[in-house]
Amino acid sequence: MSRPDRPMPRAAVTGADDLIVQGLAPAADRALMEQLGEAFRIRISSEMLGAGGAAIAAQFVPDARELDHRPEQLADPIGDDVHRIGKGLTHRYPDRVILHVTQTCEVYCRFCFRREKVGEEGILPEADLAEALAYLQATPAVREVILTGGDPLTLSSRRLSELFARLSEIPHLETIRIHTRVPVVAPDRITPQMLAAFDVPQAVWLVVHTNHADELTENARAALRRLTAAGIPLLSQTVLLKGVNADAETLETLFRALIRNRVKPYYLHHCDLAPGTHHFRTTIAEGQTIMAALRGRLSGTALPTYVLDIPGGHGKVPIGPGYLTQTAAGQWQVTDPNGQIHLYTDP
Repeated sequence: MSRPDRPMPRAAVTGADDLIVQGLAPAADRALMEQLGEAFRIRISSEMLGAGGAAIAAQFVPDARELDHRPEQLADPIGDDVHRIGKGLTHRYPDRVILHVTQTCEVYCRFCFRREKVGEEGILPEADLAEALAYLQATPAVREVILTGGDPLTLSSRRLSELFARLSEIPHLETIRIHTRVPVVAPDRITPQMLAAFDVPQAVWLVVHTNHADELTENARAALRRLTAAGIPLLSQTVLLKGVNADAETLETLFRALIRNRVKPYYLHHCDLAPGTHHFRTTIAEGQTIMAALRGRLSGTALPTYVLDIPGGHGKVPIGPGYLTQTAAGQWQVTDPNGQIHLYTDP
């Protein structure tokens, strides 16, 4: 995306004109970029502009193929609205909820499954937040709150401190999980003040969204070190994306880089059926083949679970390759990572 001799950009790309100035789109495409920016907001952080590379550009630079909407694509592909309790709160599983504290991000990913919503509103209004917290107080089955949006770490340290303080007052809440791209795309936001906000009685886990090793810049790696030094356990979440990471070599490089930075690869998501994302999607069979190759190359600590978020709000299920075939009652054929077949008998 950026030439080696170009200085680090001072500001994020936020529109068609910025794309042209940074050389990310030709001037002749201004009208197309404006049209795509109206459909889904454009934002590329200065950190990602400095990182450069085709895999970065594919994730954040608008593409004419986004106008190719297909019948199977859904405005709400993972069914947030099916399980919405109130504005900003989704309760899909018995023991955990999603709290959408903001709809703002530091980058807007062109494959986003919430692309119809993110970027259109800012911080969750206080009245809605208070209603969500009251629901949590009154629902003892909820043990975990997942903060997402948008990106919760776009909030100021002051707002985060206030939010975590309020969450810490819920007696049955055991875990606060943060889903974010900020440590990678805007690492300078991981400040001592932000880290101090996470010092609450509950266990705080942070899930870093990252899709390619080129995203793990020197600044990003330093931000991850600050988080681990503060005692925050780190997981990662990756989307399988054609043209970005849909091969075993690229994903192996990413997962090894994450492990080196003390981040446990957690989920590899099959790309959701969001409008205008057909060009990013692989088949499930392709993803399973990639995962089978990775199992032969990586230790279990570096392997994520390959999952599909079932359209319509029915939850996530593992869709990794199958290694066992039942041939008779108590009789199995087992395929090892090298493709060899072995027999196994139940007790």
